[in-house]
Amino acid sequence: MSWLKRERAGIKSKTKKEQRPDVPEGLWTKCEGCGEALFQTVLDENLWTCPKCNFHFRVPARTYLGYVVDPGSFEERFADLEAGDPLEFRDAKMRYPERLKLAQRDTGMKDAALSGVASVGGRPVSLTIMDFFFMGGSMGSVVGEKVARSIEAAISERRALIVVSATGGARMQEGILSLMQMAKTSALLARLQDERLPFISILTDPSTAGVLASYASLGDVILAEPGALVGFAGARVIRQTIGEDLPPGFQRAEFVLEKGFIDRIVHRKQMREEVTRLLEFFWRSTRGFAAAGQASPHAFDPELPAADGRPRPKPASG
Repeated sequence: MSWLKRERAGIKSKTKKEQRPDVPEGLWTKCEGCGEALFQTVLDENLWTCPKCNFHFRVPARTYLGYVVDPGSFEERFADLEAGDPLEFRDAKMRYPERLKLAQRDTGMKDAALSGVASVGGRPVSLTIMDFFFMGGSMGSVVGEKVARSIEAAISERRALIVVSATGGARMQEGILSLMQMAKTSALLARLQDERLPFISILTDPSTAGVLASYASLGDVILAEPGALVGFAGARVIRQTIGEDLPPGFQRAEFVLEKGFIDRIVHRKQMREEVTRLLEFFWRSTRGFAAAGQASPHAFDPELPAADGRPRPKPASG
């Protein structure tokens, strides 16, 4: 046994202090922003945001899906994709396949992304939502492939693309294979742009590293939740590299908005409304997501709705 792990006599106290949790498990949740103890029913009603300080909790991909798309409109795709282990990677505790099985058991997901098609505000979208609870939302070959196929579905079916990021970056267990997803997805997004189809990128906490350095930062519109961590390298690495203290709020959504990296900060409660408004703008400007010189494959009414959202009355003939 290593001397670092040896227990020395006389160091440990004979009497253990009774450790009492700050909040009862399953009933309350302590806000990481203000420390307030909140009923989980209250958090559910507020889409897992703190009603006291507006702190945004991390939520699973399937939960976030319900916050964005129209109810009952989602059709999951590419659910059968599973990662292999070509590098036969083993970390300090277990092999990569064992790590995957553990994450699958804990989350009910096969990998760190949920993909499919749906509608938002009645407009057709292809979307991928990342899940931070699956190995930190790390991007491996499956996540990259799901994003790539979502882009291809957007092109073939003339849909807008939405990607919700929640990730610590590329997955180390897949090495160069995970880094290759950056180039693959970026190249496909160039095709999406050529097809005049919109891409809305939503950054949640955290959105960092290789994902931010590729598709997450290539949206036509980049939205972020309040307080989301948005950056490539970690703050400690940057501080050590430049030898200077970093400004307050560094790499938070409010800081990067000020620097012009993102377009807007949107509260989770307003996210669906904001995305709907943006999609309506793109829908009108592309005449129903139509290809250049062609009619839209979707039902498209060129007449603008009235101020109350209802169709304008048709003028009387004669």
